[in-house]
Order: sequence, then structure tokens, then C-alpha cells
Amino acid sequence: MLIEIKDIYKIYNEGKESEVRALDGVSLSIDRGEFVAIVGASGSGKSTLMNVLGCLDIPTYGDYWLDGTDVTALTDRQLAHIRNKQIGFIFQGYNLIQELSALENVILPLIYQGVPITQREDRAMEALARVGMDGRAHHRPSEMSGGQQQRVAIARAIATHPAIIMADEPTGALDSKTGQHVLEILRELYRGGTTIILITHDNGIAATARRVVRLSDGVVISDEAQEVDWE
Repeated sequence: MLIEIKDIYKIYNEGKESEVRALDGVSLSIDRGEFVAIVGASGSGKSTLMNVLGCLDIPTYGDYWLDGTDVTALTDRQLAHIRNKQIGFIFQGYNLIQELSALENVILPLIYQGVPITQREDRAMEALARVGMDGRAHHRPSEMSGGQQQRVAIARAIATHPAIIMADEPTGALDSKTGQHVLEILRELYRGGTTIILITHDNGIAATARRVVRLSDGVVISDEAQEVDWE
């Protein structure tokens, strides 16, 4: 099992009148190589769950094993190491550094990962080529469309060859045609063996996944496999 969480709680202002249970006893297992959509309305807890699964945040209570490692017992530095080695993130807002070129943005996580300087540019260009952006390698984000920026963000996420891609509303800022292209890139990564965790409020976007986990008020209300017609 690649990911296993059990009775995960994320509680803000615990014990106070303003207490919020963003996650309220969530248990979930994800196998290596799955394509899972986590779906819910705003405030359902889906982004909080992604932050916990992605080692960006730690739960208030509960257990989390990632590839056999007890994540809840790790230090901040160890969590950062796991993020750099095993997880690639794609966000709705792209999160590119405006002062850097596309190539420099993609190189950045390779520096953190400790990839030798002689290999970084080749790895980054390979990732940009996979998303059709190698021709814009020396352009800055301000010189690109939203769809192009998102493809650069995907290149940045895959350059480290992560086992897991976590995509938080990756098509939310894009038109439907461009969004479909981004989803096709995710499908290609899935076909290549990458585990995909897609966070969305959109049932149409969730339909691209092989499995759909639905959240409401911090609780899993359904977890079902589904047939897809793109394989």
C-alpha cells in the first residue's frame, strides 16, 4: 500500500467555541499506480486532506503511512525530504516564480532534491518536452498563457520523477479546451505508472479518474471505482 491513513482529524481551535473539524476521522488507502479524484464542495475538507497526504500539514490526530513510513513521527526536515523525493504538486494558481524562466522554474525542485548540476538542465528540458513546452523554456510566466503556465507547473512537478502527483484544482483557472489538455497529461502520467491524486469540486473533472472519493464536512461519504472511456 502506497498511502494509508486511519482516523485522521484536523481540528482548528480545538475545544473552543470556534472549533472547526476540517477532517473528522478520515480513513483512506491508495495503492501505487491508482488515479483517484477527491471530490467535495468548498469547505468539505478536500484541500486539507491533500495538504495532509502531501506532507504539507500534519494531522491533529490519527495515523498516516506513506510507502511504509509513519509520516506523523517525522520532523519538518524529514517531511520536506519526503515531499522533494516522492511527491509532485500542481496547484490551480500555478505557483511559478515570476522572475524566473520556465526552465529555471522547473530546475528549482531538482536543486532541492540534490540532482547534480550537470544533470539538472537536461532533466528540466525533458520534463518541459513531455508537456510540449520545451519551445518556451526561456520565457517567463508573464509571457505565457494560463494553459502554458499550468503545463510548466506540471513539468516542474514531474521533473523529480515523483511516485505521486497531487493536483489541486489544476484546471480551475483554465478554459475547457486547455483544461482537457491538462487532464490528458495527467492521464499519460497515470498510464506511465504515476499515482495521481486529483482534488476537485467538479464532477465532470472527477469523471476522468478511475476512483472517486467524496468528502462532506470533513467526512468520507463515498469511495467508489468507476469506468472511464479514455483507456
